[in-house]
Amino acid sequence: MGLAKTEMFTDEQNEIALFAKVFGHPARVSILQHLFKIDSCVCGDLVNEIGLAQPTISQHLKELKHLGLIKGSVEGTSVCYCINTENWSDMKKIMSQFLDQDITKTECC
Repeated sequence: MGLAKTEMFTDEQNEIALFAKVFGHPARVSILQHLFKIDSCVCGDLVNEIGLAQPTISQHLKELKHLGLIKGSVEGTSVCYCINTENWSDMKKIMSQFLDQDITKTECC
């Protein structure tokens, strides 16, 4: 299998691709929706809410946290997660600029 060669692309292109990747799995979308719905930190009820095994949930949380869309804090023996509002706003701005592009030509191909 070949290398991704991400260094060939701009930082913005790589960032957009990472955001698209994180939204590419329904479990991560579901986790984000749940965090927005409860509008607070969650400390462990994601397994019951999402219906996936704890290790699977943990892997998806790790991906979301690595990208900075969520943040976590240790409380006792559990980690509590919430939306990282600053990074979420930054992501929305970047994705909106990308998605708001329109084709100006009406004739193509």
